[in-house]
Order: sequence, then C-alpha cells, then structure tokens
Amino acid sequence: MESKVRACVVDDEITICEAVKAILESQGIEVITFTSSLDALEHLKGHNYDLIISDLKMPGMNGLELYDNVRKYASDSTFIIITAYGTIQSAVEAIKMGVYDYIPKPFTPDEVRIPVRRALEKRALERENTALRTQIESRYSFQSIIGNCPEIHELFKVMRHAASSESNVLITGESGTGKELVARAIHSNSVRARKKFITVNCGAIPEGLLETELFGHVKGSFTGAVSDKKGLVEEADRGTLFLDEVGELATTLQVKLLRVLQDGGFMRIGDTVQRKVDIRLIAATNRNLKKAISEKIFREDLYYRLNVIPVEIPPLNRRTGDIPLLVNHFLEKHKRKTPDKNITVISKEAMQTLINYPFPGNVRELENAIEYAITFTPGPVIQKSDLPKYILENKLHEEAQKIPIMPLRDAKTQFEKNLVISALIESRGNISEAARLLNIHRQNLQQKIRLLGIDLSAVSVPPITLQ
Repeated sequence: MESKVRACVVDDEITICEAVKAILESQGIEVITFTSSLDALEHLKGHNYDLIISDLKMPGMNGLELYDNVRKYASDSTFIIITAYGTIQSAVEAIKMGVYDYIPKPFTPDEVRIPVRRALEKRALERENTALRTQIESRYSFQSIIGNCPEIHELFKVMRHAASSESNVLITGESGTGKELVARAIHSNSVRARKKFITVNCGAIPEGLLETELFGHVKGSFTGAVSDKKGLVEEADRGTLFLDEVGELATTLQVKLLRVLQDGGFMRIGDTVQRKVDIRLIAATNRNLKKAISEKIFREDLYYRLNVIPVEIPPLNRRTGDIPLLVNHFLEKHKRKTPDKNITVISKEAMQTLINYPFPGNVRELENAIEYAITFTPGPVIQKSDLPKYILENKLHEEAQKIPIMPLRDAKTQFEKNLVISALIESRGNISEAARLLNIHRQNLQQKIRLLGIDLSAVSVPPITLQ
C-alpha cells in the first residue's frame, strides 16, 4: 500500500496553519502543524517529512534559522517558505540558500497548491533518478556499458567469455555504439588488465604515417627519421592492441598485421632485425568486412584471424528500453562539470521525447544531447524544451530517414515492443493502466511483455501520491 505524502506546517499564526493544512489535506497530504518553530524543530529531530512549510518571520527562531537547523536532521525534506509581500526579497535569498520555493502572504489556495505540487513532482523525479542510478551501479553495467535489454545481456555474456580468453576479438556495430568502451571492458577484465591498452584509429591516421605508427622505424630509414622509433605494436607487448576502424587499413598494412597475428613477428621500417611481441588484438569496425572481402579491399585470411570471437553491439534504436538508464548515467556523469547548477533529474516529458527519437548517432548522440541539455537548462530539472532543437523537431539527416530493410516480422516485433514500452512509461509501470492505453486485456499485455523480453524494472518508476 502506498504511503501518503507527509507535510509539517510551521507558523506562529494558528489561522495560517489551519488554512494551509486544509488546502494540503484536500490534496490527500497528511499534515501536522506547529505555532512554535522551537517545538517544530524538536519534533523534526525524530520524524521525517516529505515537505516542510514554514513562515519566514517568527519569534524565537525565524524560518531561515529553522531551515538551517532542519538540514542537519531532515536533509531529505523539501522546504518552502511563507512570506509577506515586504519580505519577498528575503525569500529570494532563501531560495539561493537551498529553500525550494516561497508562498506569498496572503495567499490563495492555488498559490499553495502549485508550489507544493511542483516540489513533490521534483521529489518523485529525484527518487526515480536515485532508483535508476542504483540499477546502473548494482545490476546493469559491465564496467562502462549501460543497459538491461536482452541484447545487452547477451553482449555482457559474450564479453565475459572474451575477457576470460586470449583469442582475438572483432567488435562490430554502428558509429557511436561504444565499441572502444567494450574493448576496454574486455581488456580490464582479462589477465592482461595490468598491462597496456594501446588504441589506434586506423581511419584517422594517413596511410603513409600509419605504418611507422604501428611498426616503428630505425634512424635514417627515410627523410625525417632522425632516431629510432618504437611502434605501437611494440608498445602493446604483453598487453592489448585495439585497432579501431580496422576496415580502413590499407592492404599493404593488412599483410604486416597478419604476420603479427600468425607468429608475433614484425620489423621496424628500414630495419633488418626481426622482432617478436606478445599481444592480444581487439579490432573494431562499422563496415561490412565480408562485403569488403568480396570487393578485394580486405583480406579474407586476416578477417578470419580477427574474427575468432565476434562481438556485435546493437544500435540504440533496437534497445529503447535502455534509454532511461543511459540518460540518468550521463546526467550523473556530466552534471559534475557544472557544479554551479543543481541539476538532478529529467522530466517525464523530456524522457519520453528522447525515447521517441531514433538516435542515428546511437549512444554517443544521446550523451551529447544530455550534455547540451545540462548546459542550457535554467533550472534543476531538465525539461523537454531544454533538449536540442533537432530532437524536438525529430528531423533526421537524409540517410537516417531511410527505413532500414529488415524482415517484416522483425519490424512488426520492434514496433510492438516500442509501443508497449511507451505505454508502460506513460502509466508509470502500472500494468492495468498500460493495458487500458493499448486497449487490450491485462493478461494479453503480460504475455506480450514476456514474449518481447521487456524488463518492467527498467520502465517502472515510483508513483506520486499527490492527487
């Protein structure tokens, strides 16, 4: 059974206490009142309340002094000040100190209800955010990989096998899905974890420079080679070498890499000495390497050397149920960069907007969107209007507007899964309400949830008891 919202009202005028109490009780809130701030403080030392509403000007101890003392005993309570017109500036200063809002005196019922409703909605969002963070930390992450959908659990399973092995790994997936994070997680959980993890982006270095970057050179081997240089293959000895965008590797370098994988042998440019290394290779690509093989731009023998343990990362549009977990993870990560802002939560409307967006740039694009929202939001809660304009308009690049070709049965299943997840989020995880929104029987919805592999804990949020 849901517990009621509990509020403590403090004002030296009994009529004000009774008026506020009547308004709050009409909203289903349990209320206790005090006409002495000192008595209220003694009570609050041993009792917890969701909401504390206090007059600013009171004898003995004023509202700000009460707030300062309450923070020692009830830091989780949301504090609202009641203030007369002449002391509104003091109330504004109080907000700067951490008080949530103020109620003007004299007040109308709505002038009490509205700030109270906002305070409790923010409180519910903070609790939801805390619950999601707990899920991330305790159950849903393999190092930096966040998710709880069946595809991610399968990814975790393969990653664990890869980490316990010394075999080469080929990671495939669209840009922005987190291929380097997966590679680092595999390395960090392997027997080579204490050794070096060397990263090379094969598509970012010109072909003429990539050979010397990978294999090094000896002094005098070409103009500008003024000293011997150790290559990254040699730097990674006894550790892990991660070749990102391996599909961009020139065929001449593919031959040299194949030699390293076959017997660990290589030579620096201009050298005559054969060197040996012991490396574990992890490669990644967003290209179709089998197609590249048929086009004679990627060696088939190298492909099979790399693809001993294949790891496929699903795109974000195939795991929309993970978006709330990812959003809260990135919110926690990036809000540390803006310590002057007290951003703790994202509104339900903003979250739903992100869930509805297809994210052609995958997890990287989602992280960028959250960082943008943190930068531009003026308040403690990220609202829908704080999201990037292109997400609000939902206009994609021409390439992203094309619907990917897939079997019709798979497309129908994906659409149905997204629809069910949206209904569950809208109903805050209430199965009966979600079934009503979808116009199906509750039992049918429960069966679909099982068949579609939807984890209710990833879409359910704590209910708000304010009516």
